[in-house]
Amino acid sequence: MYEIISKSDRATLFRTRLASALQMAGVSRAGLARATGVDRSTVTQLLTSEDARMPGGHLVAGCAQALEVSADWFLGLSDRAERTGSLLATTMADAERAGTGDDRIFDWHREAAGYKIRHVPATLPDMLKTHAVMEWEYGDATGKSAGQAIAAASARYDWMRSTDCDYEIALPLHRLTTFARGSGYFEGLAPAARREQIDWLRQVYDQLYPTLRLVLYDARRIYCAPITVFGPKLAAIYLGRYYVAFRDRDRVQAVTRNFDGLVREASLSARDIPDFLATLRAEIP
Repeated sequence: MYEIISKSDRATLFRTRLASALQMAGVSRAGLARATGVDRSTVTQLLTSEDARMPGGHLVAGCAQALEVSADWFLGLSDRAERTGSLLATTMADAERAGTGDDRIFDWHREAAGYKIRHVPATLPDMLKTHAVMEWEYGDATGKSAGQAIAAASARYDWMRSTDCDYEIALPLHRLTTFARGSGYFEGLAPAARREQIDWLRQVYDQLYPTLRLVLYDARRIYCAPITVFGPKLAAIYLGRYYVAFRDRDRVQAVTRNFDGLVREASLSARDIPDFLATLRAEIP
């Protein structure tokens, strides 16, 4: 639910953030007055008057545009000063540059320390893959070598073991069944590598549950793109070469609700996973 802010408190918040935005942008009061088409005295009143009311939407939008911040931030509807478009563009650009994508993801993990991390991977979770599976999967990949992928995954696995975060992973049920059979996406992966991977998943799950929880859902009934939700801080959607990241509360909550829907509709709960992995292991020749 949204926090209800009184008119006077919202006006005070606007005045404080306007002063901060002016300082960050290096814009004078006269400069802001020219950019927004108002008198300098109007800007001065906005910044100094304890009894000043909230300005109209046109002036709020003009201040936000002139100072390159979010109007939602001025109004107390967001904790992020950046415009949503600017935040997305920066995140995508950072992820595109060689070597920075994994660093950015790791930074997001550290930022979410103490919160639950929710994850829907594109295949299997990288941090839970064996080296043999990583080498097979990333052998022909563009933009990242198998060695780089293994190093990044190992760092995240070590972090997961040492942090106080809960880590919840949702996978389509068919992802693990096709893996065990070596069909579909995993066609050509040797039985020995598949056995080793299932054994490793069983070992890690036994050691880390319930801090680590895995649920399996029926992708014919419910769909989800690859996503990671870093507590209430940030939600990231994986596009391939890019991660599109959202920090505003409404979008983070929307992605979180989508993930929680997968958990509610799961065909196999977190408690069912050990027996299911044992069954899969027995089916691999």
